[in-house]
Amino acid sequence: MSFSDWQKCIKDFDARRDIALPGNYDQTIEFCVEYFIEQARASVVEKGFFTVALSGGSTPKAILKLLSSEKYSHRLEWDKILFFFGDERSVAPEDPDSNYKMAMDCALKALKVPSDHIFRMVVESSPDENALAYEKLIEEKVPNTQFDLIMLGMGDDGHTASLFPHTKALKVNSSLVVANEVPQKQTLRMTFTYPLINQAHSICFFVLGDKKTTILKDVLQGPYIPLEHPSQKIGTEKHKALWIVDHDASTQLKL
Repeated sequence: MSFSDWQKCIKDFDARRDIALPGNYDQTIEFCVEYFIEQARASVVEKGFFTVALSGGSTPKAILKLLSSEKYSHRLEWDKILFFFGDERSVAPEDPDSNYKMAMDCALKALKVPSDHIFRMVVESSPDENALAYEKLIEEKVPNTQFDLIMLGMGDDGHTASLFPHTKALKVNSSLVVANEVPQKQTLRMTFTYPLINQAHSICFFVLGDKKTTILKDVLQGPYIPLEHPSQKIGTEKHKALWIVDHDASTQLKL
């Protein structure tokens, strides 16, 4: 289908959020790829390049793999895309848990994206200093610090990026990127903050699979308690978040 056909899947949900229900898992991944391509092409036409912040997780991995496949890879000018990361674990770049390694291994190496167009978060050393350095990098590379696309997932606890329930980063309003202690995971991570995420041109959640049905219902239709469900604070009336949801994840929603 053309993207104009896929757009029929997108519906208004509330003042801060839209929702897309493309169908089953495969149809939803295909929609995500078409959406990425549409956003990238529009940005390249408008200003000559496209800025995107990737996330970790199985769904972004599937999206990147399909984007790099023979069916889709020829549809984008990969040397005009700047790749950032919305969060990262405190691990080395070759560690299996690294979001950077996932993106490189499943797509960016094969697509031969120029190395100076891929901006890794350095969290394994001096995290506070490197968070500030990453913020300065965004200010330098991303016009008005407004990303064209920020890709997000949602955990079973309602977290997104590395904005975990009841962590300090949830209350940060003056920084774009911070190191965030996550006691429940006994770790430290680096993450975009709400101010940076919520000013993006396009903010996309990817929520797929029946394991996410309950938390999706709680976040989208439950009480507004963002300290417990940080994903609830994503999206504004000016910059709505698009929730891309497959059939299995949507079964408890009242639409």
